[in-house]
Amino acid sequence: MSTNLNLLSKGLKYLGILVFLFIASPITLTMGYKALNKFKDTPKEYLSYLIIGAAAILIIFTIYFAFKTIQVLLQAIFNN
Repeated sequence: MSTNLNLLSKGLKYLGILVFLFIASPITLTMGYKALNKFKDTPKEYLSYLIIGAAAILIIFTIYFAFKTIQVLLQAIFNN
């Protein structure tokens, strides 16, 4: 039962991307809600809805990517 180093390095790269996504997705959501608060009853209000929609998609992708990263790390450590 040895560790697959190539798969482990891939998993650690994914983990670095995942940490960035964990930081970027809530910040994007916060920016969207602050823009919605600031641009109330103006034509730029659609921009804030677009940012909130992009943040929601980013959060869903972050959750999916987290499961994928954990799966790769587990396959690297517990090689069959």
